[in-house]
Parts: sequence; structure tokens; C-alpha cells
Amino acid sequence: MQTFRDRREFLALAGATSAAGALALTGCGAGDPPGGATGAGSAPRRGGTFRALFTGGGEQETIDPHAESLAIDMARTKALFDRLVALDTNMAPVPQLAKRWESNDDATLWRFTLREALFHDGRQLHPDDLLFTFGRILDPRATNHFARSLLSVVDLRASRAVGRNTVEVALRSPNAEFPALLGTLGTAIVSARYRDPARPVGTGAFRLTSFTPGRSFVARRFDDHWGGGAHVDELRVLSADAEARGNALRGGEAEYAYEVTPTFARTARADRSVRVVSAPGSTAHALVMKCDREPFDDPDVRTAFKLLADREALVKVVLGGQGVVGNDMFGKGYQYYPRDVPQRERDVAEARALLRRAGALNKTLSLYTSSVAAGFVEAATLFAEQAADAGLRVKVTTGASETYFKDQLTRGALGSHRSGAMTIPVYLHDRLLTRSAFNASAWRRRDFDADYAKAQATAAEDARTRRFEDLQRTVHEEGGLLMWGHADWLNAVAARVRGVKAAPPNTLDSARFDTVWLA
Repeated sequence: MQTFRDRREFLALAGATSAAGALALTGCGAGDPPGGATGAGSAPRRGGTFRALFTGGGEQETIDPHAESLAIDMARTKALFDRLVALDTNMAPVPQLAKRWESNDDATLWRFTLREALFHDGRQLHPDDLLFTFGRILDPRATNHFARSLLSVVDLRASRAVGRNTVEVALRSPNAEFPALLGTLGTAIVSARYRDPARPVGTGAFRLTSFTPGRSFVARRFDDHWGGGAHVDELRVLSADAEARGNALRGGEAEYAYEVTPTFARTARADRSVRVVSAPGSTAHALVMKCDREPFDDPDVRTAFKLLADREALVKVVLGGQGVVGNDMFGKGYQYYPRDVPQRERDVAEARALLRRAGALNKTLSLYTSSVAAGFVEAATLFAEQAADAGLRVKVTTGASETYFKDQLTRGALGSHRSGAMTIPVYLHDRLLTRSAFNASAWRRRDFDADYAKAQATAAEDARTRRFEDLQRTVHEEGGLLMWGHADWLNAVAARVRGVKAAPPNTLDSARFDTVWLA
């Protein structure tokens, strides 16, 4: 991974010298201080270069919108491409390239009406582009296509174009959540003429100028974008580690820093040169217990571990108090989160009794973690101290950050876990079904799989809500998730930046740069 710790090296790549002094814009926007720095009511104006910093992925970085896996990939593909549907801050589907949609009674056939939009090569968006996109995502040879499993419900042979602006998408089984699936990662629409990921043909607000994995991405405003185009002339997305991101922002060498630490956020409050944009409770933090391995194949042990966690302390220490406690279910505050489930409180005596009954008190357990995500090692270390209150010995083992999430699927019985924002049905699909690709808790229950299928096939919203909430209650009571907290999503911008909105990761307004401008 390429990172920049030296000011001269960063300036050389970011082109800060050429951008300096070129900006004389005014304005205020969503997420800005009241009235903005230059007075309330001023409108955005075009011009300037916007430099955004993310954690890099080295040679693994990509601008293939169907193979995106890193935050830096997602920012680049969001600039170049649009999705059919996006997710708002409440994880509800909202129109993007689709103006509207409807389904038949059993949610096996969906009709999407497209807006008028142009690709970067000047061609008009057509239903055939959507069918080509689905075919590319579902290509069995493309094992790195993130949404392939989610969209496997699409029956491509039975799907068809209807005229010049409508497409009918047939499904192999009922799915009332299908529009929300189209707002997830790896679902951007590409042109039917798209062949080479190095030569992207999208409908996004920016058109590619250059891309070097692990180093830089440069794109120019696409003036014919259906949304009116971006405000800034040029977008640069660069790789930098957390410390370099903060230093560059404070030094005027960047306009945006993705995912800053709670410590940076605290100190930034006294720094007039930067501003933190916070989306409350947007990232889930947990420990995962593998339900198919000793001692977590015993439900009593799983319950005991959930009772051992001092969630308030974890949020205070690990998240710097910038978050809320979790209750062993994903998606706090989202649709299908059962709000009537009482908050699980710490009960060391009950935990000790359950562990004694299971014969687990005299064993040393290993907690597998990594520095791959901020707070992982700190949370693991603090939980090990909390577990000691019940006479339990937990040894923290640190793995390689480069391969942690892959290694975690097979290594150890207890590990660190984090998830960005997504709909609850997508989280359950990706992490808690028998065949889920990212089932780190090894939760494999055929009855749960069947209940999930019934929930997503239920067309009536009230009945569907009850089914998904019941699935969440099952996870709370029996599953291998010790979800201890939901962290605020912290990004930072230079004081002169306007138009950045507080939004959970993976949603429409997260890392979105067509709406920003510089004052």
C-alpha cells in the first residue's frame, strides 16, 4: 500500500501547488456549519480541484465497479458510475438511474423505468445496458464480483427490455427486497460497450483522466451528467494512512479525509482549519463466536460471553465515547430492527454460572484480532480484561492485517468483527446464512435459512417486517454475535469545503463528491 508521510512527496502527487490559489468560491451546504463560512444562502459555484484521502490498498485497488471491495475503490467507482437504485441514510432504496419501479403481486417480476442519462462516450442509457450489467455481475468466472451472490436471484434469460426506457427483471424466487439489493456494493450500471475496466464507460458525474493503483486517481467533471454535473472541475482520490490523512488536511494539502480516528475528531474541535462530519451509530463493532467450535457450540457459553461485555466501557474507551452500545444484533435504528428487545446488560455472576455449567472456566481461549481496523486490538484487549472478572482467561492473538478477514473465516473460535452500513436483509444474507460467503460466526441453521427465504418473499410490508424482526430476535438470543457498539462514522473536511453530508458508509451521500464545492 502506498502511503504518504512526507509533505513533499504528498504535494508532488496531489498537485497541491497547481490547485492552490485557484479557488475563490463561496457557499454553504448540507452538513455545513450554520450559515456557512461565507454567509447563509449563498449558492454553490463551479471550479477548483478536490483532493480526497482514503486508506490505500496498493496494487489491489480497482476501478472495476463490480469488483470494488475497499472504501477507496468505492469512492472512485461512485464518481465514474451510477447505480439503478441507491440507499438513503435510513437504508431505504431511492431512485438513481431508475426513476421508479414496481413489481407483480408475488415480487417475482420487477419493472424499472429509466431516466434520460448519457454515458461518458455520449451514448444514451438503454435497457440493454442493464441486462448487460446483470450478466457481467453474474458471470460465473468472475469470482471477485461482490454482488454476484446477492443478485443470483435474477433470471437473466427471462428478463427483457421493454421499449427504450423500461426493463423487466425476472427473479427465480420472490424477493420483496430486490430494489434494496440494487443499492448495495458492486451493482453499478455499465455500458453494454464496457469491456476493459481500465477504460470505464459509466454515467457518473466524473470522467476518468488517469488511475494508478496504490497511488492516485484523477477525474474531470462530466458536464452532461443527468444530475447536472459536479461543482468542482477535478477530483483526485489518493491513498494515505490515517496519520497522513489528518496532517494533510490540517496542512491544506487535501480537502477530505475518510474515516478519521476518535482522537483526531476530539482534537479537531479546537482546530478552525478542519471540520468533522459525523454520522451517528453507522458502523457496527462486534466479537464473533464460531458456533460450530468448542466452546461456542454450547449456547450457554455464547450467552455467557454476551453477559461478560461491559458495553458502556467499550464504547467509552475504544470509540472515545463517539457511538452507542449494541445489543447483539446488526442494524440498530434500521428497518427490521426489533426495538422492543431489552438491552442486554452485564451480569458477571450469571456469566460465571453459565461458564461453570459448561465446563469452560478452566480453559484458555484465544481471541483472534488484527490492526486491520481501528479499535480491533483495543476492543479485544479490553474485553479480555472484562472476561477475567468471571475467572475466564482470554489470550489476544494478532493476525496479519492484509489477510485478516479471509483468515478469520477459518482461524480461531473468537474474533473481531466490523460492518459498515447495509440493510438488515443484506447483512443476514451475507453473514448469517448457511452458505454466506462471510459467515465468520459459523452460524449455520437450515431453519433460519428457510425463515429468511420466507421473509424476503413476503410482499406485505407489515408481515415482512415481523418475519425479519423475528430473525433478529433469534440472532440476539442464540447467535454468535457479541455486537457491543455502533460507532459514529467520522470523516473530516477542510473548513472551506461545502456540500459534504453526514451519511453512513455505503449509502448515496457517503464519499460523494459531485455535490461538494469550495468556499
